[in-house]
Amino acid sequence: MALELSVLTLNIWGIPYVSKDRAVRVEAIGDVLASGNYDIVSLQEVWSDSDYQYLKKRVEGVLPFAHYFYSGVVGSGLALLSKYPIVSALFHAWSVNGYVHRIQHGDWFGGKGVGFAKIAVNDQLVNVYAAHLHAEYDRKCDDYMAHRVIQAYDTAQFIESTRGNSVLQILAGDLNTEPGDLAYRVLQTNSKLTDTADRKMYAAGLLGTNEIGRNSYTDPEAAKKYPQGKRIDYIMYRFGEHFEGRLLEHRLPLPDRIPGKDISYSDHEAVYAKIILKKASSSAIHNLMACGSGEGLHGKCDSNDQETILALRESIVICNESMKQLESHKRSYTLMAIGVIIVLLNMLELEAPYGLKSAYLLLKFLLCGFVIFFVFMATIWNVMEKHGILAGKLSMEIALKGYKDLGLAERHGAGADVAH
Repeated sequence: MALELSVLTLNIWGIPYVSKDRAVRVEAIGDVLASGNYDIVSLQEVWSDSDYQYLKKRVEGVLPFAHYFYSGVVGSGLALLSKYPIVSALFHAWSVNGYVHRIQHGDWFGGKGVGFAKIAVNDQLVNVYAAHLHAEYDRKCDDYMAHRVIQAYDTAQFIESTRGNSVLQILAGDLNTEPGDLAYRVLQTNSKLTDTADRKMYAAGLLGTNEIGRNSYTDPEAAKKYPQGKRIDYIMYRFGEHFEGRLLEHRLPLPDRIPGKDISYSDHEAVYAKIILKKASSSAIHNLMACGSGEGLHGKCDSNDQETILALRESIVICNESMKQLESHKRSYTLMAIGVIIVLLNMLELEAPYGLKSAYLLLKFLLCGFVIFFVFMATIWNVMEKHGILAGKLSMEIALKGYKDLGLAERHGAGADVAH
């Protein structure tokens, strides 16, 4: 018997006191989700518990099962709503996730990671993964590329390690990476997930999900420069062993404006996909087993392996560059700490100017704070970030070595670049 699932993902842009028209938009999003058109909904940037509780209550008639993945200081922002029972849930935090002192970006405070839920659909287990990778902020000078690549690879590993006997694995969320970007390629090739988007539609500029010209919250300058926007929100899937299926539909389901309003539902577009699956025929199972055992090394499997190898090689290079940069940061913070300490020692020998004793004392406290911050960044934080990057890098090298042992890495010129 065939199984159909309708899946929706949406970054609701729900930052309290910052996101425009939040209350109105959350109410409108609730109306959409309560329509009964969706079986599974993945939401990102649900930063307010009151918004989550409102949405949960609003849709309980059609999506009675809900789970929020609590993490970090303000929560992960990830929530799942389901028509079918959620039988278990788990949150896997990433080892690197931005910087605590860059408050304006805020990714670190969300304690981001991968939300994972097992959903029982007609006595079959479907694994649903929700993720929101670190934002890019500046494409020309991307300080977070290594973090995002590590997060993508970690997510792929987590999906591969937990898929178990599920008949379908679904990843739905804001991945903050465009098709062709390294993080996208690392995630897709290592998890063996299939992107639901139609490549022809994307090439025609019909599938942008963020900063698109028709969205009311898109900056006018960005809209003029890139009216098609960028695609960073995804639904990806992979069928379980002994199952096969196909994508029935993929689209951006929401209108440009909330009915009766002059605003969009979010600064992101929602993504919708309908998937059908059934037990595989004996010939399909044989093909799957052949690919998994290496019999298809000169066919499609070989092509997939090549893409995976190239993505791993590039990722290791990025990790090595990040490790060198961390050493440079350590030296810089250490020198700044020494410089401020010297200033403080000189200030201790000087009398405060007449009438400025309070200001002079405050300045000393501020300088002491800078010393503590610089020492923290040069020691504890530097080691934490280094270990996070190193953990991901070593894991990638193990995977690449596996291809080398199979004789694939040499064929694609990848084996010589593995360095411990």
